[in-house]
Amino acid sequence: MHKNPLPPAGAAMPIAEALRASAPLGRLAERLRLSNALFAAIAPLLPAGLAPHISAGPVDAEGWSLLCANAAVAAKLRQVVPRLEQRLRESALAVAAIRVKVQPR
Repeated sequence: MHKNPLPPAGAAMPIAEALRASAPLGRLAERLRLSNALFAAIAPLLPAGLAPHISAGPVDAEGWSLLCANAAVAAKLRQVVPRLEQRLRESALAVAAIRVKVQPR
């Protein structure tokens, strides 16, 4: 008989268990871990005044997004993207491209 890994409807499931039980959620968790690892690798290169206004965004086949609080931060960040991409290549975490997006908080 097939065992259902999900709890009965209405029952709570710990998030870690849900991530293990669901392939789509597992893939999402892996992309989140990768995004956090990428951000940790480039964080030391972010200008101090900009760093608090930048956060890690999604990773997909086309690249990785950095989310900026406003257009001014995005414009400054775009100037250092080549250096950030170089850091990722050096740390074996290379992505196809780094995209800079404005996402007001």
